[in-house]
Amino acid sequence: IKGPLEDKRAFERLTVDLASRKCCIYRNICVIDFPPPCLAIAHTVKPRAVVMSEPKAPTPAPGDTYKGWLFKWTNYIKGYQRRWFVLSNGLLSYYRTQAEMGHTCRGTINLATANIAVEDSCNFVISNGGTQTYHLKASSEVERQRWITALELAKAKAFRMQAESDDSGDDSTSPGAGQGAGSRNSEVQSTLRTLGSKVEDLSTCNDLIAKHGSALQRSLSELEGVRLGGETSEKIRQVTERATLFRITSNAMINACRDFLALAQAHSKRWQKALQAEREQRVRLEETLEQLAKQHNHLERAFRGATVLPPSQSPVPGKGDVSDEDEENEFFDACEDVQEFITVPADPKYHRSVLTASLLSFTHIPLLVPVRKRRSRIPDKPNYSLNLWSIMKNCIGKELSKIPMPVNFNEPLSMLQRLSEDLEYYELLDRGAKCQSSLEQMCYVAAFTVSSYSTTVHRTGKPFNPLLGETFELDRMQESGYRSLCEQVSHHPPAAAHHAISERGWTLRQEIALASKFRGKYLSIMPLGSIHCIFEKSNNHYTWKKVTTTVHNIIVGKLWIDQSGEIDVVNHRTGDRCHLKFAPYSYFSRDVARKVTGVVTDKNGKAHYVLSGTWDEKMECSRVMQSSRGGENGADGRQKTVYQTLKAKELWRKTPLPEGAENMYYFSTLALTLNEPEEGIAPTDSRRRPDQRLMEQGRWEEANAEKQRLEEKQRTTRREREREANRTANPAEEGKEPADGGKSMWFEQQVDPMTGEPTHIYRGGYWEAKEQGDWDSCPNIF
Repeated sequence: IKGPLEDKRAFERLTVDLASRKCCIYRNICVIDFPPPCLAIAHTVKPRAVVMSEPKAPTPAPGDTYKGWLFKWTNYIKGYQRRWFVLSNGLLSYYRTQAEMGHTCRGTINLATANIAVEDSCNFVISNGGTQTYHLKASSEVERQRWITALELAKAKAFRMQAESDDSGDDSTSPGAGQGAGSRNSEVQSTLRTLGSKVEDLSTCNDLIAKHGSALQRSLSELEGVRLGGETSEKIRQVTERATLFRITSNAMINACRDFLALAQAHSKRWQKALQAEREQRVRLEETLEQLAKQHNHLERAFRGATVLPPSQSPVPGKGDVSDEDEENEFFDACEDVQEFITVPADPKYHRSVLTASLLSFTHIPLLVPVRKRRSRIPDKPNYSLNLWSIMKNCIGKELSKIPMPVNFNEPLSMLQRLSEDLEYYELLDRGAKCQSSLEQMCYVAAFTVSSYSTTVHRTGKPFNPLLGETFELDRMQESGYRSLCEQVSHHPPAAAHHAISERGWTLRQEIALASKFRGKYLSIMPLGSIHCIFEKSNNHYTWKKVTTTVHNIIVGKLWIDQSGEIDVVNHRTGDRCHLKFAPYSYFSRDVARKVTGVVTDKNGKAHYVLSGTWDEKMECSRVMQSSRGGENGADGRQKTVYQTLKAKELWRKTPLPEGAENMYYFSTLALTLNEPEEGIAPTDSRRRPDQRLMEQGRWEEANAEKQRLEEKQRTTRREREREANRTANPAEEGKEPADGGKSMWFEQQVDPMTGEPTHIYRGGYWEAKEQGDWDSCPNIF
């Protein structure tokens, strides 16, 4: 009999029952010395009746993964539903199907603090004493008992591990440690415990071999001194018995040695590889820190002397400095899982390690031109009361889109600045530009389309309507490698053109016009127009449209925003497509709020990646290994496609809002900098708009007066433009209202070759005019 002595009292009862037999207990191993008749019977069957061996029970050992189907109570309408449960590392998780294990977990409960109760032959309940309670039902009593056994074992082990973690003090992983470090530490601790158990087995077997070896030696000595006679058979029987016990113990030690050796060989190579990788990483970090220190020293000397170093005195690449060869080097951590998806091959021009990239950024910055420090706060929003009736009573009978609204409904940003916020997570396009696979690139483009909505979750304020000809530039070439320009190209209907270009090899352009419908309780805003993203290296051209934005509780209640609809991201060069679905919020839905799902397919319709996440938090991507029909039926009665995927990889996660954002209109870090005053911008830039600036400073009454002045000025300009158009119009066209578009300064209207839609495309000249400081052609709109 071999195994841990879990219940000491039960083993003592076993010892009492076998009082007539000799028992030898050493640590976790017990050898029972049977009398000769019993030993003879054991030999007749098989010696394994008393051989020390590992039990092969059908139930899993503590810590092993146990999987299977169970029925889980959902609600009184649907009752029990079949779910796939997985028990691993003291956690019980469940999924709707086995295919969901790679990307969507429906719930998890920690068994260390859970209570397990049996209701009847097939039903049992698991509860953590709080909000989580699982009412489960097995297919049979035998299956229920297997689950109960596995759960009790896992609970006992989880409780012991938790106690050990509490007692370990400084040896335990700190709460601030990352998830990856925690998992690696858990793996190492588990391996060390296993190796320690094997060492104890070896020590026990060594003691037993020494004990039985001595007894065997004494028996043999006595046998030599006995004369042949009646005692001979008895002595021979004793020698045979002790020789059998010695052989049993020796076999056990051999097995333990074999297990220990296999474990040591399996883990020693991994530890050696990990240790070598850590040593190399340390060397690289030391070299990089040395280089950064040198660069810092050069910057300090340059600023103190207030002179520019001549080229002959500039840092020369040498030992410890950055060289051209270093730019080609890449460093990767050791990884055994070769099937990890979305491997982005490096472009030597752009792809470097993080620290090396930071170092090169120091090298490329002129010594006397430091990166501009952007502001991180704006004045807090004043607490002004608003009488809605006082506004609406003066607007009876007027067109809704032409009602002048006070700044109380606004936020201190224009629609052009809100459009520029789409570039909040430009890094996704930078990473997509380095992809060699168009399907991987599609994943990053799809994540970028979703990320543009993350800033709207708390932003219930309306942006200022731009004046015709108003512009906004976002120059982040020095910090982030891109710059963009927006212009209001039409006033009725309102439309804005946007053009952004990056030195990392991508271009983004779009023209957005808004159509709104007031439904009483909510307001629906439908963006019109297409968004284009072109990658220079691969010549991949992507297009997509925005989804519908809905503002709820317009009349009564707290305003909240939802995004709903579907997006098709199309690669016009390869035919690849990503279909994204934004699920509308529903009180009766069991899905997470603001959920987004998508599938990336090639031109033949074959699925390669599955996307999942929420538009206000994160997006993940899983590579599809196999797909098949036959899942649960959807709402339309058709069978859903089941995708077997690899482990999900995070593509994008929302950056937390700055501290005090609730008092600053819930602006993100980028949004706080958009209206920051800046020198050298065009006279038509939104930063120069007076009513918007007064509102940001908290002077709302003055802002309302200035807003009325600008709107009246724009109406006067429009009437003059209409009169001029009527004078130059053909007689056949007299009486028709001319379009309120005017002539754009920086964009020209063309028919897009990809979509066939009329759109405004950047004609150039803005950045050249800024460099020369020549703004004479800009109209005076403020």
